[in-house]
Amino acid sequence: MSIGALIRVLAVHNLYQQPGGEDVVYEAEVSLLRSRGHDVETLTRHNNEIGGRMKYRTALDTVWSGESAALVGAAIERFRPHVIHVHNTFPLVSPSVHWAAARAGTPVVQTLHNFRLLCAQPMFLRRGQICEECLGRVPWRGVVRGCYRESRAQSAVVAASMIVHRQIGTWRRKVARFIALSEFSRQKFIAGGLPASRVVVKPNFVLSNAPSLAPREDFLFVGRMSGEKGIGTLASAARSIGQAVVRVAGDGPDASRVAGIKGIVPLGRLTQDAVRREMDRAIAVIVPSLCYEGCPLVVIEAFAAGTPVIASRIGALAEMVQDGVNGFLFEPGNVDELLDKLRWAFDNRDRMLSMGRHARQTYDACFTPDRNYDQLMAIYRAAISELRSGTAS
Repeated sequence: MSIGALIRVLAVHNLYQQPGGEDVVYEAEVSLLRSRGHDVETLTRHNNEIGGRMKYRTALDTVWSGESAALVGAAIERFRPHVIHVHNTFPLVSPSVHWAAARAGTPVVQTLHNFRLLCAQPMFLRRGQICEECLGRVPWRGVVRGCYRESRAQSAVVAASMIVHRQIGTWRRKVARFIALSEFSRQKFIAGGLPASRVVVKPNFVLSNAPSLAPREDFLFVGRMSGEKGIGTLASAARSIGQAVVRVAGDGPDASRVAGIKGIVPLGRLTQDAVRREMDRAIAVIVPSLCYEGCPLVVIEAFAAGTPVIASRIGALAEMVQDGVNGFLFEPGNVDELLDKLRWAFDNRDRMLSMGRHARQTYDACFTPDRNYDQLMAIYRAAISELRSGTAS
């Protein structure tokens, strides 16, 4: 093919039982490519398949799935893609698909949505605290501690996949380009052993209309209500927030922690349109995560709505939010510092509107579909050119 021609893409993804951000990003990227005239074929497996399988079979497939490799091989023969874009492979797709692509001479681009290549957990989080003890090392600690779902057996399966594919060179030799979602993530993956020349940064994106001019009266949290998302920090701050109100959209295992708190209005799980309406009326969106986030869509959606973000100073959040410009940063878990930011924002809503304009400027500069498409095309072309020139091993 000519490098300037439309690129045919085979998109591969393992769907989750509970749809999350990775599924949303995968579907949005496929839609973006098709909207620009690209021929895209999708190959998905779904975790609902696990229910009817023997546990040992799922464990083996996590390390190496002959079925998935055969499916990808057949799709390549039929569809003849110029590039294969792999998203999540855990647990049923497995990295075996990279070898099927290599046998067919088709370059692979892989998006690194989380740190599963480096951490069994896979957020570098242990008992609510950041833990990088397995970074760049054999992940035996993750097995002993049962870091994946508090199960040593399941952690051993995840660790086995990590070790096997490091040893046989899957990551060094079978992936033309890795997509990290932030520079923070890129540096972690390089520290974990991925070749620096093949890890590039491309953030997520969202579609957006112009920001609303509606009055902004409350704060907003959107997401999974669980420990790693900082729901405890949010609940503690809301108890002392005074006249301000935090509207909470989402559900999860820690939903009870925000029930009955005077400063919180639970909204339950909302549609995407309803979330956007909530963002349009928010003084700021609160993202109090305790874990390393990849490139959270909630931050991009807030910026697109012209809404500042008050976020933990951790991981990619500290890249996305410019303290005092398009939002505020506070130390993860620091309730008093979060309260200070919320009180200032509530008392200075005109200043927050100015920050909201900067937030929208951040969106326009970094997170639009047009910007994302250009970045994606550059990555695909680099992967294809490298394979043609013989520089990929």
